[in-house]
Amino acid sequence: MKLQLITLTGLKMDEEVYEVILPTASGEIAVYPGHEPLVTMAVPGVLAVRKKRGDIDESREYFAVNGGVAEIDAGRLRILVDDADSPEEIIEAEVQKALELAKKQKSEAKSQVELDKAQAMIDRSAVRLKVAGLRRHKR
Repeated sequence: MKLQLITLTGLKMDEEVYEVILPTASGEIAVYPGHEPLVTMAVPGVLAVRKKRGDIDESREYFAVNGGVAEIDAGRLRILVDDADSPEEIIEAEVQKALELAKKQKSEAKSQVELDKAQAMIDRSAVRLKVAGLRRHKR
């Protein structure tokens, strides 16, 4: 099936793949060729891509995605997200600093809006650190 991963900055991936594990509001779903048509919300989490049927788990490609929408139809999975970072694009030290700052902002939040914004940054940073950790594990 054709996977199109599209971010606010443009096309991130446009390739034939065998399996995509996608984080949704209802939990992770696995999408294979021939999947039933579906439109679903993508939530912050790890997107895992297996390019060929026989590929081992360690050969999967991972992306930290930050919410959006996924559309599955005949032979294509189109994922539209705010951003999608591959492990190579993540600088762990910077993400760790962002996580600490977000935790501080959350503890000092004076409104629900500030609390929600800080929590979203915590969630995004945690996902990015998880993807960076998958890169280390893969090596």
